[in-house]
Amino acid sequence: MPPLRSQIRPGVTVDIVQKQDQPTGRLTRGVVAALLTRSPSHPHGIKVRLTSGEVGRVQAVVSAQPDA
Repeated sequence: MPPLRSQIRPGVTVDIVQKQDQPTGRLTRGVVAALLTRSPSHPHGIKVRLTSGEVGRVQAVVSAQPDA
């Protein structure tokens, strides 16, 4: 089960799956810039925008500490 919205905040490193990678399940690692899903949970993962501009659904939180 993907992480809850409460576990994700800007500055946290996460693995996301982008829309075009959903069939393959390829993950992209990056730092969260903004949370795009308002609900506390989502069956496919909370949608976020990374600092690189990529958008996808969080599959795992890699580092719960915001990068300083």
